[in-house]
Amino acid sequence: MKKVLAMILALVMVLSLCSFASAEDYSDYTIRIYSNSNSTERANWLLNEAKKAGFTISMDDNAVINGDTAAIQAANENKDGDIIFGLNEVRWSQLVNGTYENLKVMDWTPSWADQVGQYKYDGKAYGLVIQNILMLYRNDELGTNGAVPSFEHWADIVNCGYTWYRQGKVGGTTNGNINNAMLYAFTDPASPAGGISVEGWKTLWNYCQNGVFTGDSYGFDPLNRGDVQVSTFYSSSLYGKVDAAAESSEHPLVGAPVPENWGLVEIADGTYYIAEYLGVLERDGRTEEETAAVKAFAEWFGSAEVQAAWADEFDSFPCNEGAVEEIYGEDIPSIYTLKNFALNKVEGTEMTYAEYVGAHNGEWTNIMTNLGFYWADNTNAPAEPDWDNLDWAVLTQAQ
Repeated sequence: MKKVLAMILALVMVLSLCSFASAEDYSDYTIRIYSNSNSTERANWLLNEAKKAGFTISMDDNAVINGDTAAIQAANENKDGDIIFGLNEVRWSQLVNGTYENLKVMDWTPSWADQVGQYKYDGKAYGLVIQNILMLYRNDELGTNGAVPSFEHWADIVNCGYTWYRQGKVGGTTNGNINNAMLYAFTDPASPAGGISVEGWKTLWNYCQNGVFTGDSYGFDPLNRGDVQVSTFYSSSLYGKVDAAAESSEHPLVGAPVPENWGLVEIADGTYYIAEYLGVLERDGRTEEETAAVKAFAEWFGSAEVQAAWADEFDSFPCNEGAVEEIYGEDIPSIYTLKNFALNKVEGTEMTYAEYVGAHNGEWTNIMTNLGFYWADNTNAPAEPDWDNLDWAVLTQAQ
């Protein structure tokens, strides 16, 4: 962001925090927060800004709780949470629908509820940050030499004619979302293979078997080095990575937010978005006054002013339309204007695709683990499964 914008945001933040803090001081109660959006920088920023606004919070950083699974499990086991934020639609659909024994989201509607569009569970949880999975390509001599790849589905990458990067393990939020994008075209509620057609699993195997894996965590670095022509990455850190691309490559990607030697693969379906949400948890023994402090914090944190400051600080894209207007005006980056198929209804069901993922995610993980997907060493790859003679009732279960 430009320095002038940063200064304006900082001033707005200070003024909004001061005005909020002057209304009432809630600092006597320590608000316990669980989140997977908890890098040390994020946790410290929120601790300090909340204190300025009149709140006392407790939140573990990712050295203690790392990832959405760890966050939700810790909250469920400890039973001491007031606020939970982050996660994604899969976890939130489980949380709102009572999957976790000790976690219940309170009825709560903030004043900014109408500013987050479709990213809400009415009366329960509301969107903070939008992130999606991107398919990128190089358009220079290390890539497509000016050609623009155009697919109907994400899975068309296996027939694209270019080299592509694939992940090296089953687990992880980003890896999971790439799989979700790849499997979108193959939903089949009647299929015993976790609600995905066998053709879908064959295609995902092809993606793994014929893709390039170089040991990098995600796909930006191999694309930046020129090791592959097409790759995948997540939206929230992309522009920052492009800005610093020359630090790790002799042939770096150039251009953020306007691409020069790279671009987004055109995919007719769109892409798989996740939104991180904010909700207020019920907690035994909490007084009405303490609950008021918790709700006030949630109201403050999700507001346009605070979400604009959070987004500016951490290069993320807010759900709050007021925050988007404050940061971008009408110049919304192209990576956030792609179609979102996560909230499309799955034919033959009443579920969105994100809900469908949530319903089948465990089965998909078991299938990939049992069949040996995402080996790190191609010289030691497992044999391709005999697709016509698999016992899906066994493969969908944990080993």
